[in-house]
Amino acid sequence: MSVEPTPGVVTKRSPRSVADTVARLEELVAARGMKLFAVVDHSGEAEVNGLELRDTKVVLFGSPQQGTPVMQSVPLAALDLPLKVLIWAAEDGTRVSYTAPAELARRYGLSDVLSARLAGIDALTDALVEKS
Repeated sequence: MSVEPTPGVVTKRSPRSVADTVARLEELVAARGMKLFAVVDHSGEAEVNGLELRDTKVVLFGSPQQGTPVMQSVPLAALDLPLKVLIWAAEDGTRVSYTAPAELARRYGLSDVLSARLAGIDALTDALVEKS
């Protein structure tokens, strides 16, 4: 399967395995004082049920201080909050994908001030995929 660009979704290459990328994201979230809400192991659940799925995990995290004002203004934004990062195995390595903050702003008609509250995911994922 090739990785095709998807409008409104940002996809970056990680130099680490899926497991190591998830662990690194958990570290970055904690270091930034954010809340880790859950790690959803889609491939693990598929395996338990006798199904095959490439290594696929979704990490849900956020900052109540940043996200709450967005949801106060636009309750439907809670459908996309907390923020989610998909970490998955592609044929040629690990990928990190998430909904672009600009897409969330467009989807919910967020002001620039509210949109800025979600933009930190770009810097966070840049740090996540840095080689170290």
